[in-house]
Amino acid sequence: MRKYLLALAVIAAAASCGERGAKKAPVQTSRAFPRVEAPVMLETMDERMEYIVLHFWDAFAKVDHPTDSLTIGGVPKADVESQMGVFASLLQQVPIPVGQKAMKALYANLEKAPGMFDPMAEIARKYFWDPNSPVRSEALYLPFVKALSSSPLVKDNLKSAFAWDARLCALNLPGNTAADFRFVDTSGRTRTLHSLKAEYVLLIFGNPDCTACKDLVQNMSSVPEIAALEASGRLKVVDIYIDQDIDLWKKRAAAYPKNWINGYDPDYVIRQDLIYDVRAIPSIYLLDKDKTVLLKDAPENIVLDALAGL
Repeated sequence: MRKYLLALAVIAAAASCGERGAKKAPVQTSRAFPRVEAPVMLETMDERMEYIVLHFWDAFAKVDHPTDSLTIGGVPKADVESQMGVFASLLQQVPIPVGQKAMKALYANLEKAPGMFDPMAEIARKYFWDPNSPVRSEALYLPFVKALSSSPLVKDNLKSAFAWDARLCALNLPGNTAADFRFVDTSGRTRTLHSLKAEYVLLIFGNPDCTACKDLVQNMSSVPEIAALEASGRLKVVDIYIDQDIDLWKKRAAAYPKNWINGYDPDYVIRQDLIYDVRAIPSIYLLDKDKTVLLKDAPENIVLDALAGL
């Protein structure tokens, strides 16, 4: 037994020391994502949440670990993506100004860690900008992409693309008045968005043949609170077709609920003049009685939760 233990000790010593007198660099291993904890003196949930989102990436970006095909800053890429999802979900629970401040903090951290910059910018774009992301938010992505558009760490040929994305993000932001436009409804009557009278207006840019649009109709009809909002007149749902095959729209429009206002854009201004940025359908906006934007191009689950909470 003593010989066995001695052999293990010799093997361990050889592994750690290598050749006699030579210094061998330590093997780099991946690390766990460093989690942030709010100071105990922060008593309210709002204070603790704000601290967590503002400092979510500090420890991750502070340590100088390598970035390669499998890791970002020494943390496995899959773990980093998972944490970006956690971060995005937390930002949904704080006021937009706090979330925007947190996105600025993310950029500031990455600017100090150039090795992480490109892959982290790509992940942030995927989560906050991709039209298929369930946690996308142009309001939150705006300060981050604006910083990218002038960053010394971004190649010059990419800055203009980020500047364009920032311009689109700035359209019809929550808190601003939604852009008005004309539309023609199923009876042939020309109306405007701002002429609709209701406590809330749910504006949908969709297509009768779109599978996700059909799913939205079905999912909305399955929530009793939304049906009650519509029945009381507090909520009006207006679905606008923004493509040019009007004959197709006329054939399919009857598939929508009868209490919805269905119309098409006769001037094609929504797509051509980019008064709204519709990158995928359905694109959903929630407006109040003054047509102030409450939710912009929000994921369906967030819209349904917001409506049910009204």
